[in-house]
Amino acid sequence: MELNEHLLKREAAGNPIRVGLVGCGQEGSGMMHITRQMAGMETVAIADIVPSRPINALKSMGVSQDNICVTNNEGEAQDALARGKYIVTEDALLLPQLDLVDALVEATGVTEVGARVAWKSILNKKHVVMLNVETDVTVGLFLHRLAQKTGCVYTAAMGDEPGVCKTLYNFATTLGFEVVCLGKGKNNPIDYYATPDTCRAEAESRHMNPKMLAAFKDGTKTMVELAAMSNATGLVPDVPGTHAPKVDVPDLNKVFIPQADGGILSRRGCVDFTVGKVAPGVFAVIATEDPRIVQDMKFYSMGDGPYYTLLRPYHLCSIETPLSIAEAVIYGEATLAPKKLVSEVVAIAKRDLKAGETVDDIGGYDFFNRIYKYEEAAELRGIPMGLAGHGTVLQDIPRGEMLTTANFAPDTSTLVYKMRQMQDDMLGVSRS
Repeated sequence: MELNEHLLKREAAGNPIRVGLVGCGQEGSGMMHITRQMAGMETVAIADIVPSRPINALKSMGVSQDNICVTNNEGEAQDALARGKYIVTEDALLLPQLDLVDALVEATGVTEVGARVAWKSILNKKHVVMLNVETDVTVGLFLHRLAQKTGCVYTAAMGDEPGVCKTLYNFATTLGFEVVCLGKGKNNPIDYYATPDTCRAEAESRHMNPKMLAAFKDGTKTMVELAAMSNATGLVPDVPGTHAPKVDVPDLNKVFIPQADGGILSRRGCVDFTVGKVAPGVFAVIATEDPRIVQDMKFYSMGDGPYYTLLRPYHLCSIETPLSIAEAVIYGEATLAPKKLVSEVVAIAKRDLKAGETVDDIGGYDFFNRIYKYEEAAELRGIPMGLAGHGTVLQDIPRGEMLTTANFAPDTSTLVYKMRQMQDDMLGVSRS
């Protein structure tokens, strides 16, 4: 039965998939509107540190104030949900405890919050859909395996570039093609030293948080997206930070190919991105050596080969997230989840950091982030991006230098740090 048929059946039975949402910013509030118009799904409980945001979002969908219960009390929330009311809370960890919630969507982008919500959800056997890729690339492997043991699904979201890229990867590999490069477009070159201050005017004009925009501009968002693709597929960054050339769609299968064939890659099977005219699209460069398939691909207007471009010219972010929710609840399947640690995103000093200072967090003033092969990052003793926030500088770190275990101490009181230790133990990784 098709996914929509399942949803229509649930709608007719008065048994929609009930979704809890953590983080009612641009992505979260957009997802609320989509689930409102869909059959068989509804966002019924929303957590945000600013309750007015979900309240306003609900009202914009025609929900009356009388039908909204604002509470941090579990019993009150359970009762209100049973009566068909919507829940708004400041306590993100309340949502996994609600019996009538089938799945949680984490949309804050804050690594520690994502770790706490996913952990609590999985322990309560709730499916988890992560719009928080920052948490995924830090401790997603541990969370995925924990979910498998408890019988629920941990997955990244369809609509985010990693999830959309994974559909291209699945399509190509299922048909026996080789994926030479999997990647995305970025609509501007990386400015490693972007800060909330340098982004403020543009952020305000686009109704964005300046810190969030800085995380896009300094490359962090792209790096974590590529790492999520890498850890789910086994494809690797060819060089630290990837090549990131300016390439338009017609030349993707001429550039993202091995150097021996005129491209830029030192090996086959990579993740990368371009600042050419590709965004908001994603792509896969695929190959075959079968002469008949080459002949057929030419007949189907895919070019002369042996390299071909699969392009999806859009990704719809939170608009597509409900597809991952539905697949998790109905089929028990993940859109994208890490299989092993292939890549690591490591923190790099955004300014001269002085011994004794405490750094800020992702998208701030103190560090940006760069993708490395996991083994290379481990050899360099790099600090994983998700552990860098609010840590302490042990030795002066010049601008552009990596934060390492020799010059930097993470905040060991966080759950994400403890979870990373458990992930390392699971993998048999030494932290000495």
